[in-house]
Amino acid sequence: MKRGRSIATQQKVHRLLALVLASLAAVNIFCQSGTAHDSSEPQQSAGSLIEPKAGTWKAWLLGSGDQLRLQPPPNKKATRAEIKELQALESQRDAAALELISFWDAGSPSYRWERMAEDEAAKNGLNTPRTARVYALVSVAIYDAIIAAWDSKYIYNRARPSDFNSSLTTVVPNPNSPSYPSEHAVASGAASTILAFLFPADAKLFSDKADEAGRSRLLAGVQYPSDVSAGLDLGRAVGALVVERAKADGSDVRWTGTVPPGPGKWSGTNPAEPTAPTWKTWVLASGSQLRPGPPPTFDSTQEATELAEVKGFLRAFPASGAPFDHDRAAMFWQGGAFQAFEDVMHQKIFENRLDANPPRAARVYSYVHVALYDSVVACWDGKYAYWAIRPFQLDPTVMTLFPTPNHPSYPSAHTAISGPYSESLAYFFPRDADLFRSKAREAAESRIWAGIHFRSDIETGLALAKSVTQLVTDRASHDGSQ
Repeated sequence: MKRGRSIATQQKVHRLLALVLASLAAVNIFCQSGTAHDSSEPQQSAGSLIEPKAGTWKAWLLGSGDQLRLQPPPNKKATRAEIKELQALESQRDAAALELISFWDAGSPSYRWERMAEDEAAKNGLNTPRTARVYALVSVAIYDAIIAAWDSKYIYNRARPSDFNSSLTTVVPNPNSPSYPSEHAVASGAASTILAFLFPADAKLFSDKADEAGRSRLLAGVQYPSDVSAGLDLGRAVGALVVERAKADGSDVRWTGTVPPGPGKWSGTNPAEPTAPTWKTWVLASGSQLRPGPPPTFDSTQEATELAEVKGFLRAFPASGAPFDHDRAAMFWQGGAFQAFEDVMHQKIFENRLDANPPRAARVYSYVHVALYDSVVACWDGKYAYWAIRPFQLDPTVMTLFPTPNHPSYPSAHTAISGPYSESLAYFFPRDADLFRSKAREAAESRIWAGIHFRSDIETGLALAKSVTQLVTDRASHDGSQ
């Protein structure tokens, strides 16, 4: 009898302890969210969860991940009704639906929108500063939206639909993160808002694409309608904040200056983006924060030596076996600098399995593109601080492989592209650092091979890009993601 009473007593203690722990957990959830949550609803199971602390990472514009915290997801009764909607959608999984699911499921939620930003910048023929601005705005909006989404995900911890009702089938595996809100809808709401602002003629297209991305998750059976609607709303709210910043970043200021005359100065009309040095930056205090010293004077021994190097490459073409390689590289980097580095970034995200980790993928895109944008602004500051002459302007016998860009020579704009890409990618994917830096060096050298830059233009440009990117990666190393 004593043994029986002892066991019974232990069982009562265990039950009491379980009740206390459950109560404490409920209180903790309530205190974190500020809102009561239906404890009868199944919750996301533990395990190798995707970045449960990403909601606390440092964002770019949001003060914190909980700044735009969502209201709780629907209760158990409403969830059952949503399950019926999803079950009805199972019968609509025809070939077109499966193609839609496959398209949006490829890569992280950022991936398709980053590609869309690339396509829009190219289609609209944007110059270097404008392209960098598009990339940064889209990536920052997605990243901040993902941070906000991850805050709500792990506050409410909503189970995926097929975990709530095992009779529901899915087309793709459930991501190991809470269901609410939809990560694809959040990214889509943010990116479509930015792209509609930047390219208003296609605003409806971007909105339709956002709805399409959300619908793909419903057809796949991995999220609820309320996950998608809440995600789109959250993403659009973050996108609106980024749009307000973009409206005040100085990129719409008209230039009223004049090209300064004088020996050794760049000459021409309608110089490209002379107000870009004043555009609002993300990490730099201003475009002039890291302004390099002046270039060699046009009548200096150094300039003469650098001009001879440029002309030496051009004179070597008829007799050497190497010039074809130089020509080919110069032509490639002239038209493909942005795309080459974008492609390798996407590739490395896939190779390192970050495509299955939305916060990590969005973090890479945002930091790389912020480094790119701030480097370009800093480069343009140097260009219009010194108005340095181009090789063909200093010596009319210099024949270039293609028309020279319509802005001053120093520093090289291509180094403001390849430099930040290579240095920031080396930070995120150090195993491939040598590959990134060799590509950046080739892109930089190609401007000498083409006859459009002096050596000091590229060496100063690479050094400037490295300094800017160091500030960006310093921020990354203290953003809470460690």
